[in-house]
Amino acid sequence: MLERGGLVAFPTETVYGLGARADDAAAVRRIFEAKGRPPTNPLIVHVASIDAARGLALRWPDAAERLAQAFWPGPLTLIVDRRDGTVADEVTAFGDSVALRVPAHGVARALLGRLGWPVVAPSANRSTTVSPTTADHVLSTLGGRIEAVIDGGATGHADGSKGLFGIESTIVDVRREPVRVLRHGAIANAAIGAHLNVVSEADLIADPAERALAPGSHALHYSPKARLVVVAAEHVFDEIITRRARRQCVGVIQREPGTGFDHLCERLPREAAGYAACLYAALHRLDAASCDAIVVEAPPSGDEWLAVWDRLRRASATAP
Repeated sequence: MLERGGLVAFPTETVYGLGARADDAAAVRRIFEAKGRPPTNPLIVHVASIDAARGLALRWPDAAERLAQAFWPGPLTLIVDRRDGTVADEVTAFGDSVALRVPAHGVARALLGRLGWPVVAPSANRSTTVSPTTADHVLSTLGGRIEAVIDGGATGHADGSKGLFGIESTIVDVRREPVRVLRHGAIANAAIGAHLNVVSEADLIADPAERALAPGSHALHYSPKARLVVVAAEHVFDEIITRRARRQCVGVIQREPGTGFDHLCERLPREAAGYAACLYAALHRLDAASCDAIVVEAPPSGDEWLAVWDRLRRASATAP
C-alpha cells in the first residue's frame, strides 16, 4: 500500500503516525488532504537508522550526531539542512530544512526496516484534534480517508530511562549551537542539556499562513471536541458546579489519588511520565462520553512537566 502511494497508520512509541512515502509528492499531498493539515506545516520524516538520516541531510553537524547517538531510536526529532532530491518538497513545506526521527517502537522499526525509502508520519488524526494512541482513535477521525491501520495496541507506556511515551517527540533544531528546542515532548529539556547547550523556543506561536519550522507550533492543537479548561486544584469543584449549573456534561482530569467526583473523572498518574503517557487516552474517553467541558486540575510546574503544559495550553486554545 505504501509503495503504491497509499496512506497507512502505524504505532510509534509516542502516538500513531500516518505514514506515506516521503519521496512521493502525490502521497504526501494526500496526507495533508486526509488530515486537513495546512500545507505550511511540515512533516517529520521517519527512517530506520542514523545512517539513513545522514543521507537526507545536506550537513550533519556534531550536535546532530551527539543527540542521535544518545536518544535514537527514540522520541527525538532533529531539524537539519535538507539534501535536495531526497524527499518531496511538500514534506518540508518547500523549505530548506527537514525534520528527522528514528522511532523505537517495534512495529515502526519492523516496517521501516523493510522499506527502501523514508516515510513521513505525522500523528494519524484530523488536524488540531487529540492525537491517537490506539488504532480505534485513528479510525474515529480518519476512517474512510486512509488505506489501512497497523494495530499494534495502545501506545503510551512510560519508560523513565527514555522520557515520556504517549506524547509526541521533542523537536530540536541542531543547525547551530546552542541547539533550540522547538517543541516540548517526550524527552525533557534537561536531558538534551546534559549533552549540549540548549535554549527553548517551544512557546513561540506559528502563523498558520506562514511556513512553520516545527509541527505542533500553532496555537490550537491536540484539542478535544469538548471545551478544555485548566484550573488550580482548589478551584476544580467550583468550576464543575458552575458548568453543571449551565446544564453542561462535565468531565474531570485529576492526578492520583484525587478525590473523584463521578464516573467522568479520569485519574492520571502523579509523575510526569505516567501522566503524559495517559493524557490523550483520557481526553479521547471523555470526548466519547459526550462531555461539553473537560476540567483539568493544573499539574505541577518544572522541566519534566513542560510537554504536558504545552499540550494542555494548546488543547485549551479556541479557534480564531
